[in-house]
Amino acid sequence: MELPCPLAAPERARLTGVRIVCPTCKKVIENAPADFGPRPFCSPLCKLADLNNWLSERYVLSEPLPPLATDEDEHLH
Repeated sequence: MELPCPLAAPERARLTGVRIVCPTCKKVIENAPADFGPRPFCSPLCKLADLNNWLSERYVLSEPLPPLATDEDEHLH
């Protein structure tokens, strides 16, 4: 029989931490707190660099999205 952990869930998360691999610079952070602010990035600078890449259209969707169905389309069929 497994005994319950005496620590509350937030305390367990804080002690175990998470592993973060920054999508911008590829830096690895071991045992980051679960509530790490810039997550999934390693820093606010990398977070802003990613946003800049989207805003300057360095990142784009590879395929156009299909048009969304509207209520009018449903009435026509």
